[in-house]
This record gives sequence, C-alpha cells and structure tokens, in this order.
Amino acid sequence: MKIAIIGAGHIGGNLARRLTKLGHEVSIANSRGPHTLTDLAAETGATPQEVTEVARGAELVIVTIPQKNIPDLPEGILDHTAPDAVIIDTGNYYPRQRDGLIAEIEAGLPESRWVEQYLKRPVNKVFNGITAANLLERGVPAGSPNRIALPVAGDDPAAKAIVLQLVEELGFDAVDAGGLDESWRQQPGTPSYREHGADSLRQALADASPERIEDFKA
Repeated sequence: MKIAIIGAGHIGGNLARRLTKLGHEVSIANSRGPHTLTDLAAETGATPQEVTEVARGAELVIVTIPQKNIPDLPEGILDHTAPDAVIIDTGNYYPRQRDGLIAEIEAGLPESRWVEQYLKRPVNKVFNGITAANLLERGVPAGSPNRIALPVAGDDPAAKAIVLQLVEELGFDAVDAGGLDESWRQQPGTPSYREHGADSLRQALADASPERIEDFKA
C-alpha cells in the first residue's frame, strides 16, 4: 500500500520504520523540509517529501502532528490522494502541556472530529494511546500472550476495515471503538489511554466518561 506520513516525530518515525519493514511504500514529510529526514530515509527506505506533495497518490495518509499545528497544514494537502484514500489521525489534545486552549474541544467536540473539520476528509482515530517505544517494539503475531490492543474509531466501515487490518498487520489486536463521535472514549485521561489487552480495552472504552479530567482541560 502507498502510505504517506505527515509528521516525523516519535510516532511518525516509528510508523515509518514498521511500515517499510512490512513492505509498504512510505513517503514522509515534516514542517522543516525533506532535507531534515535524510537519516530516517537512509534507515528505513521511506521517501522524504515536501509536506505539500507527500500525500499525492497515497492510498492511506497518517497525520501525526501536534494538535495545535493542524490548522497550519497547507490548504488542500489531501486534494491529490488516491481515490477513497483512508485518513488516520493519531493526535491528542494536550492543552496544559502543549496545545493551549482549543475552544471547540473544551466544549466537548471529539478531538479527531475537530481535526476532520480542518482536513475536510473523514478520519479514523488510532495510534493515539500507544507509546512510540511500544509501537516499535511490542508488535507480535496474533494469538501471542500479552498482545497490546488498540482502539480504532471511524465512520466509514470500508475505511475502518483497512485501518483495523493495518493495526493487526503491525502486531496489535485491533478493537472497533465505534464511530468518530465515540472517539472521546480513547482520548487522554480515559481508562483506555494506557496499555490493554483486547478484552480489557473493550471494558475501558465502555467505562469512559465524556467529562474531561482536570489534567486535560485548559
């Protein structure tokens, strides 16, 4: 699959490492330009691109940048993807730690629904509750003991099926977490926002409260 990664931080870099090893054709971009990604490219075989070009022809796009930077993405960044390209948002809203106040999210709009409004494309929320180290090191074959489970929220069943399969391919149990309006159940501060097995994760999602805890309020 032709995959574009927008953001080359810890999660974006480790996704590039994992996905290239699985045989996917990966392009990656950051805000500082492709010349800053030569080491990652040499290590992984991923292709550095300008952020305005990275999603061209991509069948799947992973957006993994700080929440506060979403509005700064170039207009039309997803205009030239492959038809029906699947979009993934890995982000989290950290108002006190990084992002400052985002009024719509504070008022209860799910974080990825806010991202979707800026991207103007349906998104799937996944990879937001796993550490970069575990993403790189803890993927194991299906049926292995202590396999980490990851929730996937999204509205389009066909797109979500692709994302669920990708999670499994990376070595994690994929749990359907409902539509994007339910994605608050996997946001920071919820019971699911830590390492779980599949059954434990389903219970954590069910136990979540829509009220943000104080640590994740502006």
